[in-house]
Amino acid sequence: MTIPVTRSARWWLRGVLWLGLAYLYAPIFLVVLFSFNDSTSTSVWAGFSLRWYSELARNDSVLRAARLSLEIAAISATGATVLGTLVGYTLSRFGRFRGRSLLAGMSTAPLVMPEIILAVSLLLLFVASESVFGWPRGRGVLTITLSHVTYTAAFVTIAVQGRLAGMDRSIEEAALDLGARPQVVFFLITIPMIAPAMVAGWLLGFSISLDDVVITQFTSGPGSTTLPLLIFSLVRHGVKPDINAIATLFILIASLVTVGIALVQRWRSRRSVV
Repeated sequence: MTIPVTRSARWWLRGVLWLGLAYLYAPIFLVVLFSFNDSTSTSVWAGFSLRWYSELARNDSVLRAARLSLEIAAISATGATVLGTLVGYTLSRFGRFRGRSLLAGMSTAPLVMPEIILAVSLLLLFVASESVFGWPRGRGVLTITLSHVTYTAAFVTIAVQGRLAGMDRSIEEAALDLGARPQVVFFLITIPMIAPAMVAGWLLGFSISLDDVVITQFTSGPGSTTLPLLIFSLVRHGVKPDINAIATLFILIASLVTVGIALVQRWRSRRSVV
């Protein structure tokens, strides 16, 4: 049964929708707009210019931090996808086993644990590990990557576990009945079927790792300043508009990736219909 909506209510709902979208996207629009501002002020428009993009091209510290952030995010998302997929598959396909409750709790703990607590715990773990085993030596790219993998693997686990819960197991059982080994079924049947969840988990892990500040602040060291840490430190003294320029580039890349994924999904849906 559908509830009839009057014309005035429809306009009111549309107004609320547009206000919500403006609240979400107006700051992003302003960042993009003022990246083309000729003035150093972030409140006064002085004319269109590509000045800050040329300034960005000469700013080695910002480019180095951005490159490091992308590398850490890519490695962390890949590691989290592998780990989260294995954990999600274990929890979904192996039934009840000794330690299942512990594994399920540990895999989802980062989702409910305050990020500051997780950051302090990881820092203490790395310090204790260095004093006992001599590894890892100091804090840097390695400790940041391991921390991000620990944090983001939980998101991949949830995505993969949800996909496996709604998947028809008869296809896997048919392959096993026909003589296929479990590892062959896993790589040739299960992985392709849960690939959308893995891709979604990878993208989510990449975005979370890319903009993380709290965990990175506690587990970083000299020479491992990521872009969020650099921007956070510059806020105290005033951010130059070249930060708007690099933010605009990241927005452009994210938009292109989103559009590309949407086009691929549309192509796959049309192909499945045909």
